Amino acid sequence: QVRLVESGGGLVQYGGSLRLSCGASGRTFARYSMGWFRQAPGKEREFVARITWSGSTTYYADSVKGRFTISRDNTKNTVYLQMNNLKPEDTAVYYCAGAVTGGTYEAAYWGQGTQVTVSS
Repeated sequence: QVRLVESGGGLVQYGGSLRLSCGASGRTFARYSMGWFRQAPGKEREFVARITWSGSTTYYADSVKGRFTISRDNTKNTVYLQMNNLKPEDTAVYYCAGAVTGGTYEAAYWGQGTQVTVSS
């Protein structure tokens, strides 16, 4: 079992930056691919980024490619999402996810979410 807790959300202006963190409990963190998803009001939850267990490979949604960077520190059981050049359409609740599959981007574990709001 893995418990995930996100932090770092908040209000930022157009073009600004935020870094989200996700702390994981459990000694098996390093075995899992991790990811970030988001859900905007009135929309379905969507994939944002995924990182393999070793951190050697990352994947991004086209909408965030070149602006967001996912990374992890297995010694700290933490995964990060650095978000730069934020746009109002990035406004959403961001969820950390564990054991994220490739391709279908399904996840076995979820955090409670953290709100990111980008003002125009």
